[in-house]
Amino acid sequence: MNIDQEPSRSFTMTSNTAATQTPSQEQNAPSANTNKGPVICVFCGASPGTSPAHLAAARSLAQAFHDHKISLVYGGGTGGLMGELARTLTKLSGPSAVHGIIPEALLDLERQSRGGSIDEKLYGRTTVVSDMHTRKNQMAKEVIEGGPGSGFVALSGGYGTLEELMEVITWNQLGIHGKGVVAFNVEGYYDGLIQWVRTAVSAGFISPGNAGILVEALDAEEVVKELREYRVSEDRYKLDWSQK
Repeated sequence: MNIDQEPSRSFTMTSNTAATQTPSQEQNAPSANTNKGPVICVFCGASPGTSPAHLAAARSLAQAFHDHKISLVYGGGTGGLMGELARTLTKLSGPSAVHGIIPEALLDLERQSRGGSIDEKLYGRTTVVSDMHTRKNQMAKEVIEGGPGSGFVALSGGYGTLEELMEVITWNQLGIHGKGVVAFNVEGYYDGLIQWVRTAVSAGFISPGNAGILVEALDAEEVVKELREYRVSEDRYKLDWSQK
């Protein structure tokens, strides 16, 4: 729903963040791979938050993924919301449903704080990469190559979560991908961000025509529904990203 019609539901934003590489683009009218199941990338905090609602939301999202046969790709951490989401879905759907992608430096931090390696039986498959840009590129690539209903979701988190969210929104606006982007707004966590978007639209820094790039969801089932029914904005930039 357009931001002008229902302020708390749909909105969009832009960002100046950009990785050194971008995933294979879907051009201006992307089509999902109907032979594959949906793949959803979840950005979220490595901390649990102060309210139990955040961990509960992570568990409910894992349950929804299991119910709808959705695969998860995420940042590969074992703590906080990241770990809760991965553990819960691995327990429900098995290790093959979860793929964590983590840079070597963060894996070293995991070893120091948790002890030992990341157990596939508990957290699903883990791929170790060299840097943050490669991590984000690979996560996006899996989503882009996923089946109908694939997309990106932001649970509650800190600086990293917000940066990742803004980047995939920007990539959508620029036509690099056409997958849905959803903010799972737990206990009003993203209310301030939503208000910022409204302000940016009214101030002329975000096009009203792109108001549906980012969608708000208030529960896990709504997250799945919004991604399944996502429609690409007609106001996105029509750029050719295949040029070298």
